[in-house]
Amino acid sequence: MDVSQRRACGAVDQPRSTQHYEPAEADDEKPLVARMKELSARHPRYGYRRIWALLRSEGFRVNRKRVHRLWRREGLKVPQKQRKRRRPGGSGNACFRRKAESMNAVWSYDFVMDQTSDGKRLKMLPVVDEFTRECLAIEVERSMTATDVVATLKYLFEVRGVPQFIRSDNGPEFIAGAVKQWLRESGAGTLYIEPGSPWENAYSESFNGKFEDELLNREEFATLKEAKVLVEDYRQEYNHRRPHSSLRYRTPAAFAASCAGTGFAALSPCQHTSNAKEEVTTTLS
Repeated sequence: MDVSQRRACGAVDQPRSTQHYEPAEADDEKPLVARMKELSARHPRYGYRRIWALLRSEGFRVNRKRVHRLWRREGLKVPQKQRKRRRPGGSGNACFRRKAESMNAVWSYDFVMDQTSDGKRLKMLPVVDEFTRECLAIEVERSMTATDVVATLKYLFEVRGVPQFIRSDNGPEFIAGAVKQWLRESGAGTLYIEPGSPWENAYSESFNGKFEDELLNREEFATLKEAKVLVEDYRQEYNHRRPHSSLRYRTPAAFAASCAGTGFAALSPCQHTSNAKEEVTTTLS
């Protein structure tokens, strides 16, 4: 208001000395706050009272009000929702034990379910390269069998090359004899995760979570054809325009191109499904 400090303090009846006061941090405040954060991270369900009790037991001379003040200042709180802690499973095929170290080393897949506006089921099969994070295909049908899984993989093997391994859960479409035999003849190994341990197939689970959050939870598909078009649009967006945090915010396609020295042609499962199914059905029969 373009007035002096003296007049402003006089107007609000406040001593001028308060304008120059700077609170001094106690000598023990930094180690105290650091320990509070450590205890809060270790025991996320503990409130400030229980943390205060632990601090006292460790020899900190601090009262509960001070702990509460520092707790609020540092933004510490007990989360309203918590995620269950997952222990590593016993399978040797988990993604953290058999990690992809190059392009086409390990692909992973798993089914995602949705429905059209008339209530009819949609079954989708995303296939992901774990090293480049590319989504190689997302098949969309009303239902899928082992024959459909082989048809999708046959097309991708022809366009992309044969991976060393394919990781999946123990769903009937993935452990079917026809799928195992075809993969064995094609030269691709299988990595089946421990039953009931989806975190062992983390790359596929991570993609499917983003796929649901960014598309399936936002769009209502009127028909199967509309679902195929919008899903393929999302796959192209994900590969070529969506920065990926694990790739230092490069797109999966750009990262794959830097690994291979060249880009890959866009993979469009909508163009291959019918022909591939006929060929695979004939072969398996």
